[in-house]
Amino acid sequence: MAKKHHAPKADSDLQIRLGAVVRACRHRLGITQEELAWRADIHRTYLADIERGKRNVTLGTVANLAKTLQISMGNLFAYVTARPRSALRVGATTAPTEGQNILLVEPNAADAAMTARVFKRGKLRVVRDAEAGLDYLFGTGRYARRKPVRPQLILLDLHLPQTSGMEFLQRVKGDERTRDIPVVFLTVSE
Repeated sequence: MAKKHHAPKADSDLQIRLGAVVRACRHRLGITQEELAWRADIHRTYLADIERGKRNVTLGTVANLAKTLQISMGNLFAYVTARPRSALRVGATTAPTEGQNILLVEPNAADAAMTARVFKRGKLRVVRDAEAGLDYLFGTGRYARRKPVRPQLILLDLHLPQTSGMEFLQRVKGDERTRDIPVVFLTVSE
């Protein structure tokens, strides 16, 4: 009998939150699931699964949904990572007061600049490699003198110099202080 893979709690919580934000934005626009799916060029049952929190989504799908829902990706991620969940208010001008600290681990300066433009309103901290990202998260190395800031989201390039993105992820998920931070992979791998 095959084992059924279950997403870790933090991942399933992120999926549920994303679904709730997509549904709230769709309701704010007054459109049906079918209409949103058609406009975002995704299958309606796939959208239904997203709204129920039962789908992993690609960054491309999130970008299509954000554009179709008339919300920036930065605000979409800020709403998804806002705590507490009951305080979530989705609107054209309302942004959560927390959940805006985002860590981007990206070695390519052009890609980092493009991502920073997408996340204009969020507090995006860019580091160029896994070691700097880990130092930032754990308050070590060149970040040892600053007060720890816990990002609400980590955007992670898988192809990093020296330490790989997967090794970085293992360290983050292996530490009790950081294991529940949602991580979104950014990659051009096939």
